[in-house]
Amino acid sequence: MIAGRALALSAPTAIVTGASRGIGRAVALELGAAGARVVVNYAASEGPALEVVEHIKEKGGEAIAVKANVAETSEIDALFKAATEAFGSVDVLVNNAGITRDGLVMRMKPAAWQDVIDLNLSGVFYCSQAAFKLMAKQRKGRIINMSSVVGLFGNPGQANYAAAKAGVCGLTMSNAKEFATRGITVNAVCPGFINTEMVSSELSEDMMKKVTDVIPLGRLGEADEVAGLVKFLAMDPAAAYITGHSFTIDGGIAIGAGF
Repeated sequence: MIAGRALALSAPTAIVTGASRGIGRAVALELGAAGARVVVNYAASEGPALEVVEHIKEKGGEAIAVKANVAETSEIDALFKAATEAFGSVDVLVNNAGITRDGLVMRMKPAAWQDVIDLNLSGVFYCSQAAFKLMAKQRKGRIINMSSVVGLFGNPGQANYAAAKAGVCGLTMSNAKEFATRGITVNAVCPGFINTEMVSSELSEDMMKKVTDVIPLGRLGEADEVAGLVKFLAMDPAAAYITGHSFTIDGGIAIGAGF
């Protein structure tokens, strides 16, 4: 039996960081519906996180909500401890938590740079490190890192975000090479413009039109579409031989006109 395929035979425990809203919420619901026991991580939005847990339970699944700022290593340790105490293992990690602090380079404050790097990149590193310690003993596991097409192409006003997300893609490849001998796969998902609260709050109607004009499919993506790709990488036996890859899910921006 191939170690990576064992995940398909029993309900895996999945930690999803930043799972109270947007893409993280959709991922948590998708994994829960597929039979995973979901640890719904949140940093501040307790109410929405508990709603995600209730949605999963209403569908017959298992889930808990755990508060932790994954930019802080001590809170990461507490998150993984809560997961193992509740469900006994950690089989899937979805590193989704992230923020934006946009601004032109010449005007960007040090805190705006550091806050984004700390959560969007360092948080992925430290969560992956914690997951590896558990998954290595099991000799199986799947890690999915949420990057962005901005990490592949850059974007004016998002130097901090682009640097962090590009770093996630590099980290994904390095970790895939290091973790492979223990049966652990590591992949990244690079969404384009997805119809979430974060995107809709930042784009004016005029900017939204400009964005959709450069997307070959002519529309924003939906969080559920990203969640479907994550579920495949996290739980499908057909994904057992995929590692070190960054998947764009962007309506064709990567092959289109770009930004």
